[in-house]
Amino acid sequence: MYLRIRTKDGGIGVTAPWRITDQTIEEFIIGRWDWIERAEKELIQARQASPESGVAQIWTAERRRQAQQRLNAALPSLLHTWVPIVGREPSNISFRLMTSRWGSCTPATRRIRLNLELAWLKPELLEYVLVHELTHLLASGHGAEFQRYMTAFMPDWKRRRNTLNHHIIG
Repeated sequence: MYLRIRTKDGGIGVTAPWRITDQTIEEFIIGRWDWIERAEKELIQARQASPESGVAQIWTAERRRQAQQRLNAALPSLLHTWVPIVGREPSNISFRLMTSRWGSCTPATRRIRLNLELAWLKPELLEYVLVHELTHLLASGHGAEFQRYMTAFMPDWKRRRNTLNHHIIG
């Protein structure tokens, strides 16, 4: 069996043959609990020592709660400002850790999902992602129509997008 700590979320990963029982895997993890705790502490210390080190932030339950709290605090004001401008209101906004995008939208259900990592970036970048996803309620894809709307709603959207693209997801 192989044990690892996932740096993206701090989760424990185990690779084991199919014939190994769940109980055996649990015992394997428990037997290595001291190593797991040391490895998690080392990852946290590495990230704190050098935030730009490339070591991904570990997503503990507390960090996730703080991120959700920050996003929930920021959203009412942003929605109050942008829903009348865009002319579309989401049916639901949820938060999750995403590995390859900052947000997503399902126009058919008007559901928007935002990456929890936005909580730790500049507020103008959360605002950009929200407007981007709201605009998808008007125009699917990223073609000319979508870009016209974005320019009309947020003239500096390309600058914000470029700034956001310099941040590493996950």
